[in-house]
Amino acid sequence: MKRIIERLRASPRPTATISVHPPPVSAADAGLLLLRSIGLLLAGHGAQKLFGLFGGHGLSATGKGFEALGYHPGTLFAGVAGASEMLGGLGLAAGLLTPLAAATVIGVMINAMVVTSARGLWETEGGMEYPLCIALVALALAAIGPGRFALDRPFRWGSGGWYEATVALGLGGIGAAIVLSL
Repeated sequence: MKRIIERLRASPRPTATISVHPPPVSAADAGLLLLRSIGLLLAGHGAQKLFGLFGGHGLSATGKGFEALGYHPGTLFAGVAGASEMLGGLGLAAGLLTPLAAATVIGVMINAMVVTSARGLWETEGGMEYPLCIALVALALAAIGPGRFALDRPFRWGSGGWYEATVALGLGGIGAAIVLSL
């Protein structure tokens, strides 16, 4: 035992190097930040529904449109859709609570796909390709993680994964099913 202690004392001590320079920004970091910016477009879309911003019609007119689509009461469902788009979009853009933000977006986009499904995939008058693309981006961000420049970075779910993607898809699907059943 004495020999072991002597050998440990004689061995050179490892020196820790502390870098004062952060690692360089990778293309993946920049790409995920750019991909998350789709959330800002979606938040703007929600603001159109809720507040009439960016050329939108506002809640009461959007509610009438929702009534025509079969969502009763239309104003309530227009408010839920607008708030989900706005909050989910801002969450994706900031990289904040990414799996939940993705679930919110996925749920709204499933409803939008159901509404536009009669028009087909690539219809010039609003097919389902737009909501499908948005839902896939949200799911991909939950799977990959929001990246280095995200508020979620220090948390366990900040790196994405199968679990986070499953939660986003599962909760989004459940939310969409509840709204569609009503």
